[in-house]
Amino acid sequence: MTSLGSTMSNGHSKSTFDELRWVINIRKTLEEELEEDGEFAVSIFSVPKLLMASDPDSYVPQQVAIGPYHYWRPELYEMQRYKIAAAKRFQKHLQCLKLENLVDQLTKLEERVRACYHKFLDFNGETLVWMMTVDASFLLEFLQVYAMQEGAKVPGVSSSMSHLVDYAGKKSAHNAILRDIVMLENQIPLFVLRKMLEFKFSSLEAADDMLMLMFIGLFKEISPFKMIEEYPNIQVSESVHLLDFLYDVIVPKLDQQLDTIEVEFQQEEEKEANEKATSDPSQVKQFFSEVWKLLSKLNKGPVKLIKKVIVSKPLKVFLKLPWKIVFNLPVLKLLKQPVEYFFLSQEKGDEKPEGGSSSSNSIMNKPPSVEEITIPSVTELLNSGVRFVPTKGTISNINFDTKTCTFYLPIIGLDANSEVFLRNLVAYEASVASGPLVITRYTELMNGIIDSEEDAKILREKGIILNHLKSDKEVANLWNGMSRSLRLSRVPLLDKVIEDVNKYHNGRMKVKIWKFMKVYVFSSWQFLTFLAAICLLLLMALQAFCSVYACSRFFRSALDTK
Repeated sequence: MTSLGSTMSNGHSKSTFDELRWVINIRKTLEEELEEDGEFAVSIFSVPKLLMASDPDSYVPQQVAIGPYHYWRPELYEMQRYKIAAAKRFQKHLQCLKLENLVDQLTKLEERVRACYHKFLDFNGETLVWMMTVDASFLLEFLQVYAMQEGAKVPGVSSSMSHLVDYAGKKSAHNAILRDIVMLENQIPLFVLRKMLEFKFSSLEAADDMLMLMFIGLFKEISPFKMIEEYPNIQVSESVHLLDFLYDVIVPKLDQQLDTIEVEFQQEEEKEANEKATSDPSQVKQFFSEVWKLLSKLNKGPVKLIKKVIVSKPLKVFLKLPWKIVFNLPVLKLLKQPVEYFFLSQEKGDEKPEGGSSSSNSIMNKPPSVEEITIPSVTELLNSGVRFVPTKGTISNINFDTKTCTFYLPIIGLDANSEVFLRNLVAYEASVASGPLVITRYTELMNGIIDSEEDAKILREKGIILNHLKSDKEVANLWNGMSRSLRLSRVPLLDKVIEDVNKYHNGRMKVKIWKFMKVYVFSSWQFLTFLAAICLLLLMALQAFCSVYACSRFFRSALDTK
């Protein structure tokens, strides 16, 4: 691979390109990779283009490059002096060894390093190994701050790095580096860090213990989930890089791995889906059913008369008419759906699938539709009687209690680093995960319930959101800006919550009435026109009747009887 990289970089022109040498290097490279690549999967990816286009600054390092993807960018190369200084300080702590000895050991892992990266690394072997060594030295020195916060005894930050690294995390440069080291394209393999600390402590166990303290301290600093009572038992040796470790702490291990479907969609498509969801005829059927239940309990005055009319024989004959033919007439076709679901809802409700088994299993095996991701906003849920209660933990603690109508959401702290961290978790999950996209689904849930500044304010007042940003509007913009996704995936834990919340909200009478009015009245100019025409005809008929008969005489007699 070393000779191949140098050949490709030096042989772009036809005059200097040695075809025979190129073929020899290709054969040698293929033989090397066939021996070693089978054990190591790609773990450091390029950010998908759809996500990169939405917010490039959240995925491209702004202060320091760690690893080969952004190493030669001019605006980041000025940090090279601090990296080299960190490498010198790391060498001082090695026991009777020099950095060259460590480089020799890492050279043996060159092919393993290359196998971790999705992109082809057009560097010769020596350049790549030295790059890993220098960048890892800088990264480990930066992470020492968090190991100290966890109680580890490590050397303090040098004076040359004091303006970059801040124990309190208040300096802008410190936060910029913090955001950069959790970016997907700014990762280096974890076994490189383990090997370097093993040289330093002369023990792999001591190296893993130190890395664990560093990573847990970093997680407490950058993770939005601040209130974790008990951290999962994750071994550093099982993670492939820093971002992977942080992902495993947040995302619960799901027993059931479900298939996903790749669907690219935008926020405009979600709005169209919302409109389609509100026009579901089942809502009309439920509305009429609830109205009939209420009327059935009454037996006085006009209600009694209406019930007698409904159960009368003429109406039963009327219902037996060939409605399929009648409703195909131009005018009556508008009333087909509401009337059909009103009178025939009982018959359809009695139909059950053969075998008596629930259809939930077949539904869960199908990819979700965009409509199934929709959920009412915080304001709408609050108005329908839902209580919001903060809970400690992460995504696995999200729950909706149908008995008490309580929505439990984990406490999440949002600051200047949160959006970058969440976006890169989503990008990593989309690149590596073959099962449910848990982080993606969580961001979709939060994006769904937070539509406005008022929604963010309510969650802040309830203690669910700890807002360290400038305003509630920035919180709303943060979640609403994360509306793009690469795949729609079922996550049983969150799907159950979304289903229960929607079921409760849509079951409220005032919600049913509003949806019915929105679909069949406000959104249907044909229906309004037809209704106006009917009213006009009735008024004309009344006027014609009163012109022949004295209507006032009938009204007086009706009042006298009362």
